[in-house]
Formats: sequence, structure tokens, C-alpha cells
Amino acid sequence: MTFGVIDLDDTDRAILRALSLDGNLSAGEIGRRLGLSQPAAWRRVRRLEEAGVLRGLRVDVDRDKLGFGVTVFLGVKLATKGRVSLEDFERAVQSIPEVQVVQHVLGLFDYRLRVVARDIADFERVLRRRIMTLPGVGNVEANVLLTEERRPGPLGVADLVVKG
Repeated sequence: MTFGVIDLDDTDRAILRALSLDGNLSAGEIGRRLGLSQPAAWRRVRRLEEAGVLRGLRVDVDRDKLGFGVTVFLGVKLATKGRVSLEDFERAVQSIPEVQVVQHVLGLFDYRLRVVARDIADFERVLRRRIMTLPGVGNVEANVLLTEERRPGPLGVADLVVKG
């Protein structure tokens, strides 16, 4: 599998736009939409997968319908730094199902977590009993998500000018 910069032409960008809107499209459907044969569309999609541009399908789950009405972004600053504490924290945080995303970041905090909960009381329980007991946790800052606008597809697919 090759990872690096890849040359994209207009057809590649059109394929990326189509798949970003509906990741379940078959090569035949992509070909019909773009005026390609099914094998040609399949070869292009396969090339994008092998280059690491396409990295699998994702399902968009409606958390509200599952009863998870609160999303909180947590900035976590570790009390101690060092390779061991980073690895310990990362290993431990992976066991908390309410933590949907873990990002190691540069800035005021060491980590940014996306946490889902049923309500604020449920979030407080997760914070007190699970997150604050993780190895190395020092300070945390919580930001509750009020609204979210999801934009279809990868940012800037239409404007990609990538050289290899």
C-alpha cells in the first residue's frame, strides 16, 4: 500500500465527490454517473484505495436517536509528561465507550476528546468516574456542543490540486 502524495485528475475528484456523498455507490453506478465503464471506475476507485486516499466506509449513526443527546469536547492536560504517561493514558482512554474520538494535540492541552452522554448528569458520571481517574490526568476543560453543521464530503475535494 502506497502512502504519499498522489496526482488527481478531474475524474478522480469527481469520484471522491460522489463517494463522499454516498460511500455505498458501486463502481457501476459511479461509472454511469461519470460516463465511465464499470471496470474503469473500479480501477480508479481501487487506485485511490491503494494510495490511501480512500480509507474505508463509515456509517453515520444518529446519536440522538440512540439516546445520546449530549456531546462534549474535553481538553485534557496531563499532570506528568513522558512517553510512558502518554501511552498509559491512550491505552486507558480506549476502554471508555463514551469517548468517541481521541486526538493527541499540540497547544494548551495534550489531548482533545469527543465524549457522548445521555444527558449532562450522565456526562458528569463519565467525567468523575472514568475520565478523571485515567492515568496522568491533570486539568480538563469541557465544551458542550450546542449545534453542529456537517458538510458533505472531504474538505476541498472540488479544489484539490495535488502533485506527486
